[in-house]
Amino acid sequence: MTYTIIQTLSMPLIVFLLLSLTLSAGEYPRTLEAYPGGTPKLDGVLSPGEWADATAFEGVSSWIPQFSKTTNPNDLSLRGFVKHDGKRIYFGFDITDDVLYGIDTPRWLPEENLKAHDLTREGFPWFGDEMELLINASNKWKSDENAAGDGSSWQMVFNLTKSRKGGIGVGGLLEGEPRRDQKAWDTYQRWILSGVQEAVAKVKPGGKGYVIEWAVSFDPCLEVSPGQFYSTTMGDRAMGINIALGDLDEKEKGAGNFGHFHHEDWFAGAKNVRTNLKQWGSLWIRTTKPVRR
Repeated sequence: MTYTIIQTLSMPLIVFLLLSLTLSAGEYPRTLEAYPGGTPKLDGVLSPGEWADATAFEGVSSWIPQFSKTTNPNDLSLRGFVKHDGKRIYFGFDITDDVLYGIDTPRWLPEENLKAHDLTREGFPWFGDEMELLINASNKWKSDENAAGDGSSWQMVFNLTKSRKGGIGVGGLLEGEPRRDQKAWDTYQRWILSGVQEAVAKVKPGGKGYVIEWAVSFDPCLEVSPGQFYSTTMGDRAMGINIALGDLDEKEKGAGNFGHFHHEDWFAGAKNVRTNLKQWGSLWIRTTKPVRR
């Protein structure tokens, strides 16, 4: 049947359809492109010109809400940036957030887990104002599975007020999901402590938001096939990607939501299944700089 349909199509349309089958990673139709650029200084400051060679994107009103929909950019929004330097991929996030959990509010705990701030597998690494970065470097999935927790696919967390390296009160990276898997937990912790993933945040002057700068090393974090890590010698490459921005305010603002989360908005996917690999969008790592007009 496919052959019969193609016979009736014009050649340009056939080419477009064939390309559309190869230009995506996850199934969600949202794409980011990371082009070569300069290496940023990871200091939580988007210095003038530092991200001018990056691809810019915005959120989160058009993203997918897991909890209460975000409608006011002063409540929660972001400007994002992505690029690479041939060895690492870099993300910059300029986040507007009117209330910072644990800074403007007490560090209240959810009824669902009174150990939410434990830096163990019993804790909730994502409980707080946080970003989550999820990449499927292998660009493969079988059904509705989530990240494997290794270089082929992973889900890492940046929390504004707790971290593996700094402890409670210091923002930074934490082990993400599947944290119940000891092997995944150990892998994530090794990545953080060795520096193959690094991230730094600073609260904006005057508050009302913060900036995160995040670096991910190709090797060992982008494993495109067993034992093989992405290199620019492979050319342009598509990978699955998802990004989440989580927002806690005063506890009452999240009434009715899991953990009393105020917002949790996702770049791709659908509510309740946004961590499935096939629900993610596409990240293209490009090997040549775009033509600027």
